[in-house]
Amino acid sequence: MSAQPQPRNSIASVGEAEQAIANLGVIIDRLTETIDQETALVRAGRMLKAGEMEERKSALASAFTAETVRLANGREFILRATPDAVVRLRERHIAFQRLLQTNMTVLATAHAVSEGIIRGVSGELARTAAPQTYGASGRANGPSPCASQPLALSRKL
Repeated sequence: MSAQPQPRNSIASVGEAEQAIANLGVIIDRLTETIDQETALVRAGRMLKAGEMEERKSALASAFTAETVRLANGREFILRATPDAVVRLRERHIAFQRLLQTNMTVLATAHAVSEGIIRGVSGELARTAAPQTYGASGRANGPSPCASQPLALSRKL
């Protein structure tokens, strides 16, 4: 029976485990800073400026994923070798998840507000473009779907 090869980027020493955990901590710090900035910009309505952070956030997210996979590959060893560091990392990750939830809520709110504005503009354009007529009940008819004109917009932040 042959020993199974260790996964690529596996962790085989306490020093490697501590370094991987420290690397992930640095990445979490940078992601936290970036997401805090993005959240503040979106809350302030500075969508273009927030959109400029997309590339940095994407690169940090890729680094986060890679380091997380590396830690997952050495999970058993890391849990035995550095249990205290794992506890601290889990606590940081929980705080990071809360930050992400706040960021996602802010982004969803901005999306909903933007969508409401676009729907309102579209409805108003359709209403003013449609002829004003009355139905059999004596009430004004709403705009016909045929009367609406296309509305073009840029989906880029």
